Amino acid sequence: MSMLTAVEQVVQEAQRQLDRLEWEPGTGDLALARQTAVALDAAVGPTDVQQSLPRIDRLEGLREALAALAITVARTHGHLAWFLAQCSSQLTPVLHWRALDAPDGHAFGTTLPTGDQLADAEQAVRLLAAMLTRTGHHAETTT
Repeated sequence: MSMLTAVEQVVQEAQRQLDRLEWEPGTGDLALARQTAVALDAAVGPTDVQQSLPRIDRLEGLREALAALAITVARTHGHLAWFLAQCSSQLTPVLHWRALDAPDGHAFGTTLPTGDQLADAEQAVRLLAAMLTRTGHHAETTT
């Protein structure tokens, strides 16, 4: 299963919980969601921009996105933490990638990602950022 598909499933479940009022984020969680969305958007830019970047820059952005998620998970508890932790888990293949060739073969089991793999992970991050932005914005307009 692709990372995009996996993250999409988690996002859909979160949206169902929000729609059914099974998850009602508090003010602090909404602020963290907005901050995280901004960080994710900063880490992974638009598709056309990302595709023009070298692999090392694309991987750096994906790692920054994972770091932003980890920081948010560390700062909260409950539904938002669980949701973002699950999304982070779906993005863990990024941690097994490297951007540089390893001519001596000693790369600790890491692999070079393909362009399609990078694009899949980047799209997953964009999807997550969009969901967090919508959630924060929707809550502001309904309160």
